[in-house]
Amino acid sequence: MRCFVDGDITHVDGEVDPIRDIDTIETELMLADLDSLEKRIVSLEKKAKGGDKEAKEIVDLMNRSLVLLREGKPARLAEIASDERKVFSQLGLLSSKPVLYVCNVEEASADKGNEFSEKVKIRAAEEDAVAVVVSAQIESEIAVMPAGEQKDYLDAVGLDEPGLNRVIRAGYGLLHLITYFTVGPKEARAWTIEKGTKAPAAAGVIHSDFEKGFIRSETIAYDDYVAFNGESGAREAGKFRLEGKEYVVSDGDVLHFRFAN
Repeated sequence: MRCFVDGDITHVDGEVDPIRDIDTIETELMLADLDSLEKRIVSLEKKAKGGDKEAKEIVDLMNRSLVLLREGKPARLAEIASDERKVFSQLGLLSSKPVLYVCNVEEASADKGNEFSEKVKIRAAEEDAVAVVVSAQIESEIAVMPAGEQKDYLDAVGLDEPGLNRVIRAGYGLLHLITYFTVGPKEARAWTIEKGTKAPAAAGVIHSDFEKGFIRSETIAYDDYVAFNGESGAREAGKFRLEGKEYVVSDGDVLHFRFAN
């Protein structure tokens, strides 16, 4: 969302108003969803009336969404049971997706935002969405800098990290995602999983054979891995542990999986 005033960069509506822009985008998404559902539901209703159980479930979800959309409300407000979520997601409704507002502010407001971004944050809180402040100008300059110069530049503009980092963390949080690591002599890899994933399923992200033959995971917490300079130091400090099939992977875990072929 544009959250800055600049006389050299015109706005299509003549003035900066991120809340109006949000409403415009939301309306377009809802209209697209409404059109999509109304085109698809007729044929599915015929199948449902013919006794097709799957079609009946889909039609029910469509009708719940249509009630909201016709009232000018997004499909994400529909009351969906946990066992219905998979089918609901297959409807592909744009207005059913989680929302992350990225507030593009001027350089001087990149650390704390401004009056426009505050309005977006209030809107996000009301919707159970997330808002993050960045300066696209600063991000574009950082993107072409050598890694060694980036920290000095961030210090000069009063930032601890690039705005992109905040966007990534906010996105992970919104989607309930975490990261675990595998570390070997040649490379370190990061793997993305859903929060609450147990070790065998986490291993399956690397290869399905890892999940099928899972025996245990050799586990070191990220902070311990860093504090004790790697695996050998963590072992000596008693921070190396073996976890079984019921272990729920934590964000940042450094894992090595043992599995049977």
